[in-house]
Amino acid sequence: MWSILNSMETIQVVLDPALLRATDAAARRARVNRSALVRQALREHLKSLQIRELEVRDRAGYEKQPETLTDTVKWERAATWPER
Repeated sequence: MWSILNSMETIQVVLDPALLRATDAAARRARVNRSALVRQALREHLKSLQIRELEVRDRAGYEKQPETLTDTVKWERAATWPER
């Protein structure tokens, strides 16, 4: 445990009183300390941002080279279950 804590950095975050109360209440409900709750929330937020960035990139790619009806038909044929 000490090695994990020793490898972390301490930062200062400024929260308004209402957000601090909500954070503390959520931490109590989750049975974790405030730092653990904030770390988890930040991980989830960063993952969400990464997903959004990938979606924007994919959308731009499809707009740059849109699928044609022929492409769609080919994919639909490949995705159908074979007849017995």
